[in-house]
Amino acid sequence: MNPRQQKGFEIATGYRIQESAKGFIVPSQSGQGTYLVTLQEAAATCTCPDFELRRQRCKHIYAVEYTLTREQQPDGATVVTQTTRVTYRQDWPVYNAAQSHERGHFLELLRGLCDGIMQPPQPLGRPRNLLADVVFSLVCKVYSIRSGRRSMSDLRSEDLKRFLGKVPHYNSVFRWLEHPSLTPLLKTLIEERATPLKAVETDFAVDSSGFSTSAFLHWYDERYGRHRHERRWVKVHLMCGVHTHVVTSVEVTPTDSADAPQFAGLVATTARRFPVQEVSADKAYLSLDNLQVVASIGAIAYIPFKQRTTGLRPDFDALWNRMWHYYMFQRETFLQHYHKRSNAETTFSMIKAKFGEVVRAKMPVAQVNEVLCKVLCHNICCLIQSIYELGIEPTFWQE
Repeated sequence: MNPRQQKGFEIATGYRIQESAKGFIVPSQSGQGTYLVTLQEAAATCTCPDFELRRQRCKHIYAVEYTLTREQQPDGATVVTQTTRVTYRQDWPVYNAAQSHERGHFLELLRGLCDGIMQPPQPLGRPRNLLADVVFSLVCKVYSIRSGRRSMSDLRSEDLKRFLGKVPHYNSVFRWLEHPSLTPLLKTLIEERATPLKAVETDFAVDSSGFSTSAFLHWYDERYGRHRHERRWVKVHLMCGVHTHVVTSVEVTPTDSADAPQFAGLVATTARRFPVQEVSADKAYLSLDNLQVVASIGAIAYIPFKQRTTGLRPDFDALWNRMWHYYMFQRETFLQHYHKRSNAETTFSMIKAKFGEVVRAKMPVAQVNEVLCKVLCHNICCLIQSIYELGIEPTFWQE
């Protein structure tokens, strides 16, 4: 299977190909438009630039051929059958009930998490705000997608008074948001929030994405003789379950950080609370160390190999050679497991669509903590949906 055939299989299994009077409408993998594929008796054609340049079969033609399964009959006749994609119908009554009652459940579940936060000791000075109340107020601010000052009116409302002993001032919330000690606490809350779904999730996906900030980087381009600038952003690496899209572990790094070094930590954190069977990731996470990390916990890593990668040298590790041969000679079976990785992209889409893809904070530590609050809000919403769909009764701080 050459690279174009592989990409064609990915399109056939991951996108919807529609048949029209003129041919087949195949979506572009980049998300920019569609192409028309015609299967004529003489030859197949496509309107994509690759086919117009080479005049040979492109990935879109292969995608249509994979979608149409040709079966040869004993009498020599050819029967073309349409392969139907497996779709999952949304249980709308359950979904509507979960969305309609989300805010009430969100406050209750968030308060249950915050009740387990230990108050740091204070030998001298004025009595501080309870850390549990500060975290509760901070997460509610992110959930409301409002600024810190405007969210204060919500915290003083009647339905929130029973969750807060004392409403902290917005400056106190801002100071804690910039505190480095809040970062490990928010990660713990995210992991604790995901624990009630450990009976559901056994397969996981890893990916990274960026959240933009209000900071810009300016420089002078000596080659072209002009000033340039770009927006800075923080990079989020996460591992999520492929069924409920709950985030089981997360790391936030600067803009130019690599993906592969974060893989081992994400897997180790997830394995402490979940029974891991499969881990799917893209080529950016391919390394022998990452394959061995997944194998050490009794799971299988479905990470595709790069084009020039080989597994034929005898000095290579046996695990590397075995996975390379599996990828080369059982490609379709491998890709069926690998395509679970798209659930990580769905998770990022859910977080950004609901809680915003822009970070309001200015300081680097505050930006990390704000992104972690977005992930925590997402996890609580996933748990609420699972309560209605799966009948889960969440309990926290059992360990």
